[in-house]
Amino acid sequence: MTPQEFIAEIGPGAKQSCIDTGIPASVTLAQAALESGWGGSGLAMQDKNLFGIKGNPPEWTGPVAMWPTQEWNGSEYVTMQQPFRVYPSWQASLDDHARFFFVNQNYRSALAVRGQPDAFAQAIQAAGYATDPNYAAQLIQLMQQFNLYAWDVPQAEWVLLPWAQV
Repeated sequence: MTPQEFIAEIGPGAKQSCIDTGIPASVTLAQAALESGWGGSGLAMQDKNLFGIKGNPPEWTGPVAMWPTQEWNGSEYVTMQQPFRVYPSWQASLDDHARFFFVNQNYRSALAVRGQPDAFAQAIQAAGYATDPNYAAQLIQLMQQFNLYAWDVPQAEWVLLPWAQV
């Protein structure tokens, strides 16, 4: 799938998630592209997990699949097997991605800047979303390169779900 096809496929769901939760669609799209290799990773294709969200109890009690992952340990990347969440569809992955930021207290500072995509990307990295020290810069580069900002919905148009009001 080309980047343009991938964006067209999940863009509407990312935009709806932005309306429902305020999570920037541009960041959602960039994360999905980066984490899933534009939807081509085994995790995305087989288990519909676009974001590489791990399935650790007690926060996740749904199905998991074990996959190898590269994690930054502070000095180098190491490969390890980790449990990842399994979803019935990419839309379910998009929905859970948005909920993830609300149920994990680490992301409160990110939620405070959800109307600012670049700041949101930096805040989720600072809160520990990914181990890659260049994660936010990579997201911002993708948002700029593919004009993912066009999918964002202005804050005045958000219709936040009850659980997304913070």
